[in-house]
Amino acid sequence: MAERVDVVVVGMGPGGEEVAGRLAEAGLDVVGIESTLVGGECPYWGCVPSKMMIRASNLVAEARRVPGMSGSSTVVPDWSPVAQRIRDEATDDWNDQVAVERFEKKGGRFVRSQGRLAGPREVAVGDRRFEAARGIVLATGCRSWTPPIDGLADVPYWTNRDAIEVTELPRSLVVIGGGAIALELGQVFSRFGVEVTIVEVADRLLPAEEPEASALIDGVLRREGIDVRTGADVQRVSHDGTSFEVDLGNAGALRSERLLVAAGRRPDLTSLGVEAIGLDPSARLLPTDDHLRVAPGVWAVGDVTGIGAFTHMAMYQARIAVADILGTDGPPADYRAIPRVTFTDPEIGSVGVSEAAARSQGINVRVGTTQIPSSTRGWIHKTGNDGFIKLVEDSDRGVLVGALSAGPVGGEVLGLLSLAIHAQVPTSTMRTMIYAYPTFHRAVESALADLGS
Repeated sequence: MAERVDVVVVGMGPGGEEVAGRLAEAGLDVVGIESTLVGGECPYWGCVPSKMMIRASNLVAEARRVPGMSGSSTVVPDWSPVAQRIRDEATDDWNDQVAVERFEKKGGRFVRSQGRLAGPREVAVGDRRFEAARGIVLATGCRSWTPPIDGLADVPYWTNRDAIEVTELPRSLVVIGGGAIALELGQVFSRFGVEVTIVEVADRLLPAEEPEASALIDGVLRREGIDVRTGADVQRVSHDGTSFEVDLGNAGALRSERLLVAAGRRPDLTSLGVEAIGLDPSARLLPTDDHLRVAPGVWAVGDVTGIGAFTHMAMYQARIAVADILGTDGPPADYRAIPRVTFTDPEIGSVGVSEAAARSQGINVRVGTTQIPSSTRGWIHKTGNDGFIKLVEDSDRGVLVGALSAGPVGGEVLGLLSLAIHAQVPTSTMRTMIYAYPTFHRAVESALADLGS
């Protein structure tokens, strides 16, 4: 017989943990189910440890930029302290057992297992079944995707998790993929002395971003000694017990000690059993309405919704789902100003829609740009000041619908632009603001001037 509870949360990553904790605090009988680690990908393999690695590699790059310092690429910094810090500090600050105890102190019940839908309001966990009187929340995230490359499934390639956990650096590394994870990790390993080749099937890196951003990061990575192959046709991958060979057809073959596959992430709806609520288990995402409802009595938050595989998206959606489950009057989801940042050096932050997407929507577009090196702060910064700001305006309404901020702190400057798009601040109002001098964000003022009036 099924145990009757108020809410069952399947998946305790950032979004699921937030939903479960808030509902438990509200006095509901909540069961949280997670088969691996509470907190999900972000604190253990994603956002947190990868940014530790990036911070260390950025320090290495900054030291090499100082005139008079030994900037030779043959100087290889010590990787051991970085690996040790990730193992020690990330584990201390993001502890699975602590997270479980925190949830249980709020009144929730935790089950370490795989949860699967067994009916419209029922979840099976091994031999146990839970019937959810108020609802079920699906928050199972996504996992690394293995592209259909001949031989790939038979070789010991790295995923991003393997790359994060590495304690000894390889001599060489081929990275398949040209998105955020591939570029961030590729640049880190290169800066610590690894010979890196990045292979991307699309005709440019970061294909989801503005073409100018692709050109910018492509040039930076090449200058740093990374071999960038775009428009690549990866026909086959093999491993002889010592090294990998990546066959690029007419472009020849690449050999490396290690192979990192970072070609995207996808949710696993098959193991979730979504057919029990009438959905297609082979689908790429769970369709939701603007209150995160998937079906009567079922909500979904985070990566499985396909809106954006970001921790901040999962947390945002969690608040909306909680309000709906509790019956409080909360605003619907608004995805007009979704921010995202690729934490390469330079950082590439974007929000809203691209110029091309805006034009495809029939928007009367006006674009303004400015180069970071031409700003006062960029001039002061000197070496390592690559970047630009691009604004995409709906000229009929006089508001921004998209923006990109690339530069030494591009992700931080993005906050101003995200607010402008979210709140629909008129560009005429933005022109009357006082921008602190000399800051990187002051370059926004120059981009506004380039828009015209």
